[in-house]
Amino acid sequence: MGTKSVSSTFYQTFYKGALIRLDSTKKNIALVFTGHEFADGHKTITETLNKFNIKGNFFFTGDFYRNPEFSEIIKDLKKSGHYLGAHSDKHLLYNSWEKRDSSIVSKATFEKDVIDNYREMLKFDISKNDAPWFLPPYEWYNNEIASWTEGLGLKLINFTPGTKSNQDWTIPSGSYYFSSDSIYSTIVNFEESSTNGMNGFLLLTHFGTHPERIDKFYAKLEQLILHLKQKGYKFVRL
Repeated sequence: MGTKSVSSTFYQTFYKGALIRLDSTKKNIALVFTGHEFADGHKTITETLNKFNIKGNFFFTGDFYRNPEFSEIIKDLKKSGHYLGAHSDKHLLYNSWEKRDSSIVSKATFEKDVIDNYREMLKFDISKNDAPWFLPPYEWYNNEIASWTEGLGLKLINFTPGTKSNQDWTIPSGSYYFSSDSIYSTIVNFEESSTNGMNGFLLLTHFGTHPERIDKFYAKLEQLILHLKQKGYKFVRL
């Protein structure tokens, strides 16, 4: 991550126009979960959060919201007071992997993708006022995407870098793979070695993963929460 693009405002950290860390002076962590195709983690995740009275932050695609199999899950999350947000309608790739600053969708395509996402959310009585934060698909974006997001009256947000928590989607047959134990270790090691620990962290994992991945990281959520609580962290809702 290029330091020239990183800025801080009132101890928050921004990168390419997106908020990537909350107040780094406070021992707060926001647990962020994204969902598109899969929701196999819903029972474990929601039961764990409820056990500790923690409000999570869930960002789902329009495809997730419109999937009838997930309707009751969404209703239960909303009833429990969790944050429910947008993650694009069709999980499009907005900008090039090889050249990040090159957008590969038009502004019109981007706006339609986001608006369609919020249209599905409205069916669950979730408005832009309820969910002002937009988390880009693939957690990949650039300054132009941030500007277009702002133009829709929304604010771009992304995970805090430094751990491999967002790699819990990887599968053994893929080009690379991270086991849940290795992911857990990166989180613990980062917290212990970083000057500000995980203060203000936006810790992103997935609400469900491909069936090929039988080593589900959400099975370690309770262990992780207990570890971080012992370190003095509180868990916050956006």
